[in-house]
Amino acid sequence: MIRFYNGRVLKFAGDYSVSPDEVWTDGGVIAYVGPKRQDAPKFEREIDLRGDILLPGIKNAHTHSAMTALRSFADDLPLKNWLFDKVFPIEAKLTPDHVYAFSKLAILEYLSSGSTAIFDMYMHVDAFAAAVSDCGFKAVICGASDDLNLQKDLYTKYNNKSANLSYRFGFHAEYTAEKSYLEELSALAKSYNAPVSTHCSETKNEVDGCIEKYGMTPPALFENLGLLDNGGTLFHCVHVNENDIEILKRRGAYAVTCPASNAKLASGIAPISDILKSGVNLAIGTDGPASNNALSMFREMYLCAVLAKIKENDAAAIPAETLLKAAVQGGRAMGLNNCESIKENSRADLCVISIEKPNMRPLHDVYKNIVYSADCTNVRLTMVEGKILYENGNYYIGEDPEDIYKRAEQLFPDLVQ
Repeated sequence: MIRFYNGRVLKFAGDYSVSPDEVWTDGGVIAYVGPKRQDAPKFEREIDLRGDILLPGIKNAHTHSAMTALRSFADDLPLKNWLFDKVFPIEAKLTPDHVYAFSKLAILEYLSSGSTAIFDMYMHVDAFAAAVSDCGFKAVICGASDDLNLQKDLYTKYNNKSANLSYRFGFHAEYTAEKSYLEELSALAKSYNAPVSTHCSETKNEVDGCIEKYGMTPPALFENLGLLDNGGTLFHCVHVNENDIEILKRRGAYAVTCPASNAKLASGIAPISDILKSGVNLAIGTDGPASNNALSMFREMYLCAVLAKIKENDAAAIPAETLLKAAVQGGRAMGLNNCESIKENSRADLCVISIEKPNMRPLHDVYKNIVYSADCTNVRLTMVEGKILYENGNYYIGEDPEDIYKRAEQLFPDLVQ
């Protein structure tokens, strides 16, 4: 058992209070939350937080981890050129070895930024899953293959086997999929009563193309095809209209916003205020490191907040607490429903944010400090399933980070020859 004490605990268990409670973990679960007890058991380790902040781990709800291979390789291009001229040609050369190595590189960055789980869409799924498993990290795999038999096999292979890995049906986007395939995927998902996830309304060109082709927007098309019958998660949602938002609400779907990537690719600013006001569930993601280029959810929360204020011309748009909640409870967008709060029997996916940095003082408001001031340098510790994988700049993932860096540098030249 591990004991955390003498800290500021953000439980996200129904309110935005700050608690002085102790938190004990036992294996992969939170065993106790409450005041100091005289009958405390013998602990494997006792961690004095010294006033630091303990909160549920941050959930990055949209990633393409192995795209670390393309970080800073195809910058300053619009999405269509970036994707079709730069990204797709390199991705065609990727092997499982590439995906394994570059996914490990991403995992280091997730851990050092307090992220305990990701919703990842990419190729060579088994290689990605091996990287996650070998590091002790947590991921939900989002389907992207146009081979329905493969999606069905992966769904069976990775669900209900491990707390660290699971799989959800998905596809890349409307503009890269044939209607016949979407109809077949819809039928497959319905047979499992399962949700479907995809990129959606990321650019105006995407939306205009869908309307020209089908006479409706991407969310309307997905609803029409039954893809949202069991909910789902739509990534980006930059160019959604009032009717689209109503569809998401009606279908219980999640919208995942990726403000840094959408700003860098000049895709636009998502109508987050409208999405939240309508009651649609919101989560936050970084997107891939080829379009972001970082994997810091602190930057995403900050950008989500300030860009919404610009879009609405309202400095009061979207409270900081709402965005931190979307970040820590974004696991629901990927089907992780027992790691979003600090309460007994929840999964022990936690992070500690240090206040012993100048950017966190004075501490007038913990939530606002995290959203508006904190960054990755404030992350003191990241725990996944009760195991400390990152602490004070050190990684505990079974491999020296220097070896991961070297392997990534050695592999990339293969992709540009």
